[in-house]
Amino acid sequence: MASKSASAGGFAPVLSALTTMQSNVAGKEKTEAHEFLEKFQKSSEAWNTTHAILQDSSVPVEARLFAATTLKGKIIYDLHQLPAEALTPLRDSLLSLLQLYLAGPRPIRTQLCICLASLAIQLTSWKDVLSTVGTAVGNSSDGGDCLLDFLRILPEEVTEGRKINLSEEELADRTKELLEDNSAQVLNLLVSYAQSSTQAAHNPRLYSCIASWLREIPTIDVVNSPLLNEIIDAINDNDSFDSAVDCLCTMFRDTRDVDESLSVIKILYPRIIQLRPMIQQSAATEDNDLMKGVTRIFAEAGEAWVVLIARMPTEFRDLVECVLECCMRDKDREAISVTFVFWYELKQCLTIEKYISARASLADLYSKLVDVMIKHLEFPTPEDGDEKDLFDGDREQEDKFRGFRHNMGDVLKDCCEVIGVTQCLGKAFALIQTWGQQYGSQVSGASVPHWQELEAPLFSLRAMGRMVSPEEETVLPNVIPLLTTVPDHEKLKFQAIMALARYTEWTSQHPETLEAQLNYVISGFNHTSVEVVQAAALAFRFLGTDCQKLLGDHIPQLHHFYESVIDKLKPSSQEEVTEGVAAVVAVQPVNKIYETLKMFCDPVMSRVVSLAQQAKDENGEKTVADYLGLMTIFFDWVQPYVSPNEPNPAVKYCQEILPALSGIAKHFTRSIPILERVCKCWRVMVISYRTATAPLLPALASSIAEGFEASRQGCFLWATDAVIREFSYGAEFVDEATSDNVFRFFAQQATVFFKILTELQPVELPDVIEDFFRLSSDAVRFYPNKSITSNLSLPMVQASLTALTLQSMEPIQAALHFLRDFLDFGFEKPPISNFNGPDGEPTPGTPPEVREAVKQVLNSTGQQLVHRVLTGMMFSFPEDCFPDASGVLLSLFNLAPETAAQWVQGTLQLLPTGTLKPAEANKLMKGISDKLQQNEPRKVRVLLQDFTNSYRRRNVAPREGLGRLEATRFRFSG
Repeated sequence: MASKSASAGGFAPVLSALTTMQSNVAGKEKTEAHEFLEKFQKSSEAWNTTHAILQDSSVPVEARLFAATTLKGKIIYDLHQLPAEALTPLRDSLLSLLQLYLAGPRPIRTQLCICLASLAIQLTSWKDVLSTVGTAVGNSSDGGDCLLDFLRILPEEVTEGRKINLSEEELADRTKELLEDNSAQVLNLLVSYAQSSTQAAHNPRLYSCIASWLREIPTIDVVNSPLLNEIIDAINDNDSFDSAVDCLCTMFRDTRDVDESLSVIKILYPRIIQLRPMIQQSAATEDNDLMKGVTRIFAEAGEAWVVLIARMPTEFRDLVECVLECCMRDKDREAISVTFVFWYELKQCLTIEKYISARASLADLYSKLVDVMIKHLEFPTPEDGDEKDLFDGDREQEDKFRGFRHNMGDVLKDCCEVIGVTQCLGKAFALIQTWGQQYGSQVSGASVPHWQELEAPLFSLRAMGRMVSPEEETVLPNVIPLLTTVPDHEKLKFQAIMALARYTEWTSQHPETLEAQLNYVISGFNHTSVEVVQAAALAFRFLGTDCQKLLGDHIPQLHHFYESVIDKLKPSSQEEVTEGVAAVVAVQPVNKIYETLKMFCDPVMSRVVSLAQQAKDENGEKTVADYLGLMTIFFDWVQPYVSPNEPNPAVKYCQEILPALSGIAKHFTRSIPILERVCKCWRVMVISYRTATAPLLPALASSIAEGFEASRQGCFLWATDAVIREFSYGAEFVDEATSDNVFRFFAQQATVFFKILTELQPVELPDVIEDFFRLSSDAVRFYPNKSITSNLSLPMVQASLTALTLQSMEPIQAALHFLRDFLDFGFEKPPISNFNGPDGEPTPGTPPEVREAVKQVLNSTGQQLVHRVLTGMMFSFPEDCFPDASGVLLSLFNLAPETAAQWVQGTLQLLPTGTLKPAEANKLMKGISDKLQQNEPRKVRVLLQDFTNSYRRRNVAPREGLGRLEATRFRFSG
């Protein structure tokens, strides 16, 4: 492929750029080198240059690997750059390169195999792919390894064929030719290779290849061939162990349809069970890798055949026992996580009524599983006796253990569903009792012997709490009082308090236990451990929310407690305690709501005002914001039911503090945390008390509008949105004059937003843009007639086009949602209708003047709209925005099919030169035309999605070979 002229001088710039990328030069030089190499990877010159680099053994290995990776990208994405007659010579040159790298380096050889496989998919005239590659690589050991690599890669690349620019029909035909038609030949080839020598039989590449071809070769053919013996034997060889395990697990996954695969399972099952002695072997030798692999075999077999276990528990009991034994013998807890999915899947089957007999048959194994899991929950015992550092300073290991415990807690929940909550709780209770009998008398203050053996069952009680009914009467009446006597050891007290937090619903039905629990939890606020204090705050929250009626008569005591602890807590704990208190305030009689709310909130508001006067820096402002958040929690919880004709006592209190909140918003126009909390407080007031906040509206709207204009922060638009939703036309208990005023409020906010957008760059306003379009979506949905027929509609759509130039997902998504909502009202029957007829009743469709207004906006913005959406999908939109973007295009094609097609054509003509062949553009436009003639606009959406995905992969997305690259952003006028 490469000519001699492409010598070192020809690729010297590439080598120089690669050297720069790997050196410690300045960032600017690296950026320039990066951009040069990205451009090179997509250029036509890269075909010859990569070949030249690969043919030069004096070039550093890293540079040759880069060349091979680049060549792979060229074949997958850029084959259109070559004339048809060059493809066969390209194949021959790839085979020559493969011969050159038969002995390695392996990464380069692998890339070349991918190159050949990708070319084979696209070069449909190449019929004898396997024999051609086999002949080229020869019969040496290196050639055998190379052929196995190619055979493994071929099915993987065909499966990934959507990256390649072939139609579905072409890809399906080529898949049949390359895989289905060659499956028998490949099976015979693999059998012959496996039997050729002991070395071949233990080659891990053989089993990776078998696993890859199980996509095409029926598993029954493999198990009925000599390969099954080879796979089982390979399990006992260190070199081939991992690959053989992978291969077996692939076979299990292929037999998930147990009814179709019964003949295969009957052959595999006894062979798998014969591997059981390896569990004990791995435990005896403390070989964690062996334990992980063996556990995978049994667990994944169990996952695949779980339905058969439920149907025939006696016949398949051995398999469940094997998985349980793996859990039991995994002393280092390295492999047990592999079994979690199996236990969940089996539980799902055993809890179905028709498998109740299987549940009874396997109940003893689940009972043992509870014992195993609780034992594994124990913290390690430090060898040096240092209780303060149980993991010898290994924070990663500690975090892993903590996450692992919660997963084991999920397994305990599964056990609860299979053998019942009472039995599982009883096991934990028995362990707690046993510990007390053995070590209880040895406790001295916070010094607790063998505390790990007590902490683990406490954790299990907490983990199983979600499964326990508030009506449980067998174990919990004994357990809950016991929890309030757990010693003051940091980890024990933490776990006991967290366990109590899990059972507060039960406590609400057993009031006699509340006082002891409440005292124990409150004592946790005085503990020296931060974790215990945080646990106490969380537990208090649940006691308050679940036992609010039981605590309703304890307002003075709660107020004293609240005032004594609130200033000592971290913000998250402040919120939890406040939520517990607010829940109790919420159940006060309506005639006491105002005074109780005032009792708790006035001191908090005083703190806010005082702290606001002292705040001089970010930390001070954050403290003000934290206390403002506590006020919001009260308004979120305290929602008394009051007749629409009576004043709401909570609103009365809101009216008192509104001036103070407005003053804080005016003073801190640059403090985002404070402004966001003030706006959240206002928003929650409106959402909680709904139309009862009408007396607040004039002052509230004025404060929100002034705040937005002064601060230019989107949170004020977020607060505006709540007003729009609650006081729209047709809302209950809202008169037309109020709704008119609210729409004028929106129009005022929109006008300020448009002004801001002309003064600042969109990239400076992502949050404001997001909040504005979420507000605009609601304005269009709740005030469709007023907003769409007003002089706001065109500026809103134009602003949305500006938003689509951003890179961050949230503002783009909000703008796309707005556009979809706006376009919906161009149809006769929109998904959401807030239109009322002359009699005040909802009308069945969109009024003509609204549909016409939508079309008028499209007349002036349609081309630009299609351009922004289509090029966004091709160049810059985050992937999560694609469904909404293509939804906008679908609406346009439904509203104006022929015009939308012209807009698409106009966009294609503006694409950068050389990135789109005329034939490809013509193919897309013909496809669109055909689908429109067939009255299938939805299929146009699919065409455009496939086109933009393909274009983006070829021209925009970073190619492999340069590490983690930022996607190139193309900008062009439109």
